[in-house]
Amino acid sequence: MKIWIDGDACPNAIKDILFRAAQRTGISLTLVANHIVKVPPSQHISFVRVASGFDGADNEIVKRLAPGDLVITGDIPLAAEIIENQGQALNPRGELYTRDNIKARLTMRDLMESLRSSGIESGGQAPLNHSDRKAFADQLDKIIARDG
Repeated sequence: MKIWIDGDACPNAIKDILFRAAQRTGISLTLVANHIVKVPPSQHISFVRVASGFDGADNEIVKRLAPGDLVITGDIPLAAEIIENQGQALNPRGELYTRDNIKARLTMRDLMESLRSSGIESGGQAPLNHSDRKAFADQLDKIIARDG
């Protein structure tokens, strides 16, 4: 298993958890983003910069993904593509996307996008908090213990 981070929107607190996990376990981790992101020096951690543009990081991750790899992303369409390609997708709040729940997440995302585009203010997600970080770290540990 390799871990990929959709780095364009991943919170720093989650990146830090992932960097520590890669160091601790020796699992290869690659952060992919369309802007420079500082990563700690490590033989287990790498960074790939993609050209700016719509879905550049997403497309690069999908291109490099192997079955069983784990992708950290809050991007639901990317998560659906990862699952379709036999990967695993975990969001920064600790929710593991699966074949069983991804369709419902896509439907809700599309509904919210439709509401926003018609001018209805829907608010946004609450900022990442301690319990979100803990849920993420716990889920990551489970995945690593099972597949790492």
